[in-house]
Amino acid sequence: QVQLVESGGGLVQAGDSLTLSCAASGGTFSSYAMGWFRQAPGKERDFVVGISRSGDNPYYAGSVKGRFTISRVNAKNTVYLHMNSLKPEDTALYYCAADTSYVAIAAGAPSTWGQGTQVTVSS
Repeated sequence: QVQLVESGGGLVQAGDSLTLSCAASGGTFSSYAMGWFRQAPGKERDFVVGISRSGDNPYYAGSVKGRFTISRVNAKNTVYLHMNSLKPEDTALYYCAADTSYVAIAAGAPSTWGQGTQVTVSS
């Protein structure tokens, strides 16, 4: 079973950029589709973006499309979330997730979650 550890969160101002990282261990990273989700205070956890095992076909939520970019480096067992033009409504706890099925990622039902990293965007 793969384990996931997110990093890179912090406090930024609106319009700034931030890159989150998710390091995987304990499994064959290239066997997993990956995704990022987020949960704002008092709200449910939402899908942000998913990426296939090979890095093809990223799928973005409409609220972040054009501003966020997902990438993965299988040789480093790491997936990244590059966030540009951040808005206060992007404030949330960001979770990395993994599953052998890309469908499970897109459906919001991955088998493995990280512990989350906080992103706070001030106006």
